[in-house]
Amino acid sequence: MSNDGSTPDPRACLPAAIAAVAAADDLDSSLEALLDAAGLALHPAMAAIFISDPDRAGLQLVASHGLDDAGREQLAAEVGDPGHPFTSAALSRTTTFDREAVQPSGGTFVGAYLPLVVSSSGVEVVLGSIGMGWPAPRTLDDAERETLTALAELAAVAVDRARLASTASERSEWFERMAHTDPLTGLANERTVGRILELELARAGRQGGEVSFAIFDVDDFQATNREGGNEAGDDVLRQVAAALAESVRLVDTVGRIGGDEFVLVAPGSAGLMVAQRILGAIAALPPVGGRPITVSAGVARFPADAEDAAGLIAAAKDGLATARAEGRGTVAPGIAPAG
Repeated sequence: MSNDGSTPDPRACLPAAIAAVAAADDLDSSLEALLDAAGLALHPAMAAIFISDPDRAGLQLVASHGLDDAGREQLAAEVGDPGHPFTSAALSRTTTFDREAVQPSGGTFVGAYLPLVVSSSGVEVVLGSIGMGWPAPRTLDDAERETLTALAELAAVAVDRARLASTASERSEWFERMAHTDPLTGLANERTVGRILELELARAGRQGGEVSFAIFDVDDFQATNREGGNEAGDDVLRQVAAALAESVRLVDTVGRIGGDEFVLVAPGSAGLMVAQRILGAIAALPPVGGRPITVSAGVARFPADAEDAAGLIAAAKDGLATARAEGRGTVAPGIAPAG
């Protein structure tokens, strides 16, 4: 038994700690709840949990017990020292019990510091450290040491679970983004453009509005690829995509539908004006491989040129053919069907 009159069996706090971690909505709440449960059984004057952050150097304080704001700031700054017991526990993967230290106030402090370790594919990974401290004199008995060890393992599981959930979420977001964007340019892909066009046409049909649709084709793109290689071609496509994205309104959608073809979906009747602004922005781009970058474009409007997506696309393609015949860097309106 310890010599400060603590709970006869501190391991009794473990079910509550496990339940608190399982019920918590986020990592910070989970670890704070764990320290609260530990505090009822072990009565530390202070306790803290630090974890490593892949995006930041050193250990980051994520939960504490018995520390005010100034104490947390001081402790967070002190762990930058590799010899600090929290840092040492994580770096050396070593547990230390009954470590005495003289506090700035002059009192003697006794602490216990444990690494947070999980096993991944048979390899032990250190995620941080947990530590608690008491005013001296203080000697931890076997039950208290077992409790601290179990709490460290539970904290490690909580951190690992949160990271796995974050990784899964990031992967899901990545796959979702890839399903809707062109991987080379980051613009909307053909499937996404098609869905947005249908939505805009439906809205315009209900409200009696207009929708403009433009198709852009990079002039002499095959010659750029042939002379400069695929890298030069990819550079052209990325520069054109950037110019498109920077030239449109917030309500507009730009996308790449394959090869060197780009499209614009623009609610309202300003499609021709927006297309002309895009052509000017692209014409101002620096040459690639000694060749200037220009595009030709065809623009069609709903409902003047067509009453559905297929008809609108066909009309814009007719306008593109006219623009190509007129020369590079030009834009032409689509041709409405006869009758």
